[in-house]
Amino acid sequence: MVTAYPLPEGFTELEVFAIGTALLVEALLGFCLNGLTIISFRKIKELRTPSNLLVLSIALADCGICINAFIAAFSSFLRYWPYGSDGCQIHGFQGFLTALASISSSAAVAWDRYHHYCTRSKLQWSTAISMMVFAWLFAAFWSIMPLLGWGEYDYEPLRTCCTLDYSKGDRNYITFLCALSIFNFIIPGFIMLTAYQSIHQKFKKTGHHKFNTGLPLKTLVICWGPYCLLCFYAAVENVMFISPKYRMIPAVIAKTVPMVDAFVYALGNENYRGGIWQFLTGQNIEKAEVDNKAK
Repeated sequence: MVTAYPLPEGFTELEVFAIGTALLVEALLGFCLNGLTIISFRKIKELRTPSNLLVLSIALADCGICINAFIAAFSSFLRYWPYGSDGCQIHGFQGFLTALASISSSAAVAWDRYHHYCTRSKLQWSTAISMMVFAWLFAAFWSIMPLLGWGEYDYEPLRTCCTLDYSKGDRNYITFLCALSIFNFIIPGFIMLTAYQSIHQKFKKTGHHKFNTGLPLKTLVICWGPYCLLCFYAAVENVMFISPKYRMIPAVIAKTVPMVDAFVYALGNENYRGGIWQFLTGQNIEKAEVDNKAK
């Protein structure tokens, strides 16, 4: 006999089902699109370039976000978190690790594109590998801090998934949030802003706009901005007066990142898209330098 668990406080049956469904759809689409990106990189020789290694890093991180969303969706349909407090800590760590790695890797792609278009310097394998390793180790450092006492992981308002606990808003939370935001949102955002502005100016001079230079930064701000605003608001005011269902909206928006990134960095890239097409159909792509710079 299946036990019917009570609805999380502040949610109706329809709202719980809607959130679970949204997370499931985001996870499925994001995992399929980024999985295709990863497999195509592995199978198509022309795609295996230093620049595309950074695109691969984004896809790997985004697949991790999708796995996190899968677990959250499953728990939402159950109406409760079935993995205990230790599972909550692991879930929070894994979600933070992959999210921060995705942001850092996006900044690395921006840095690479800047040098490709503005300084005409070619990315070497050693540099690409070092940047990818640094992005993941840097993300791991910040993600492990809440497990060591600086910051804290706890349940989301729906109580079927776990993330950084912003409910207390104490000094421990504020100091961690400020440091985390500077190094993992503001600095990557600044790198992307300055890099793509320089590229845009270069494109204006040449008259050849090879890709939408504003899209990567807009993706970062739109997908992660609402969640960041909620966390910052929690640092100055008690957010518990906000309805739990409204506090879940930024988390659901943030988990659209894998889908959007796949279109921005892989499917929105003419040559990478050609490699994916070759993998799916067997039709060879035109012989050309394949990198992550073309539209």
